[in-house]
Amino acid sequence: MDLVADVEEQTVLQPGEIKLVPTGISISIPTGYEAEIRPRSGLALKHGITLVNTPGTIDSDYRGVVSLILTNLGKNAYTIRRGDRLAQMIIHEVIRAEIEEVEQLADTARAGGGFGHTGV
Repeated sequence: MDLVADVEEQTVLQPGEIKLVPTGISISIPTGYEAEIRPRSGLALKHGITLVNTPGTIDSDYRGVVSLILTNLGKNAYTIRRGDRLAQMIIHEVIRAEIEEVEQLADTARAGGGFGHTGV
């Protein structure tokens, strides 16, 4: 679903600036699920507007107002108006891993090869 700006007055996001913008909604997510907040591709492409923490996560025990940490990576100021669609939210299941401490990890062909290791 799209998330919209819940601002009383229009606000300007200057290039390089970070602002917290409320959406005006609070949600109750069932245990075992999370909400994931993602940028809108059109805003990113046309204006350089994105989320600082992307994707953002809303845990199942959070009950406050959903807000967006927006930044402007573009070259021009961007005006945010009430009702503007700024981000997208999806709900999906979270699988909790069981962590086991070991002395040594199983070997793989890649081993500890990191960034650029595959040659691509």
